[in-house]
Amino acid sequence: METIEQKHTNKTMNPQIENMLKKVPEVTIFFWITKLLTTGMGEVFSDYIVKTLTPVIGVAVALIVLILSLILQFKVRKYVPSIYWLVVVMISVFGTVAADVVHVGLGVPYVASTLFFAVLLAIIFAVWYRKEKTLSIHSIYTKRREVLYWSVVMGTFALGTATGDMTASTMHLGYFSSGILFTVLLAIPVIGKKFFKLNEIFSFWFAYIMTRPVGASFSDWSSVSQKHGGLGFGGGPVSLVLSIIIIILVAYLSISKKDVMKVSDNEESHSTIA
Repeated sequence: METIEQKHTNKTMNPQIENMLKKVPEVTIFFWITKLLTTGMGEVFSDYIVKTLTPVIGVAVALIVLILSLILQFKVRKYVPSIYWLVVVMISVFGTVAADVVHVGLGVPYVASTLFFAVLLAIIFAVWYRKEKTLSIHSIYTKRREVLYWSVVMGTFALGTATGDMTASTMHLGYFSSGILFTVLLAIPVIGKKFFKLNEIFSFWFAYIMTRPVGASFSDWSSVSQKHGGLGFGGGPVSLVLSIIIIILVAYLSISKKDVMKVSDNEESHSTIA
């Protein structure tokens, strides 16, 4: 039986109103740049606050800020760049902590945690598709779809973190080589969509997952000491630089509206790889 909200969105909503209610940005080059920066910043900043504030306090602070940012995101009635990207940053931070807790706190090997998060993410995708018959991020204009969307985002960050740690540590590739590996994998959906007509929604989510280990690997490589194969800049300075760049980008997007979805006559438009 349809709810009042479902009847409204499925039967009576015109494209312009539907567009106004969408809570996610348009997928442009700015989206991918900001996403990569947030993954890198979340990785090094989570490690930094855990070491600075102790693990328990660090996890508690990250969780509290994440919850508050999600409350803000669910309360607003349209896409607000500052709030949306704050949620992404905090999911990046907490996703790193979650993956580390599974490995360090519970002693689960990176291979096992990677498989666990992969299965968990697949289940969330399956539930989303079964309920909504679409996985397009351009269809996020109901509360249920928004909950499913952010659940998937959390899953992608946890999976990407575990995968990056697995290649860097378990497979002994190191951070830089891991970054190169995942950059190559990130190119697959771009090339596949452009030249081989790979499904757009699959391409988007594959790329979305890959941005996490790409950003995290290169940020770790920049922050860790030369003894551990890095550049030795430190977690604090790297986090600060990435945060400043993210703030500048989000401010630009807030003013320019470059990532606001345009009104479309298609009720279920597909996401794209910029």
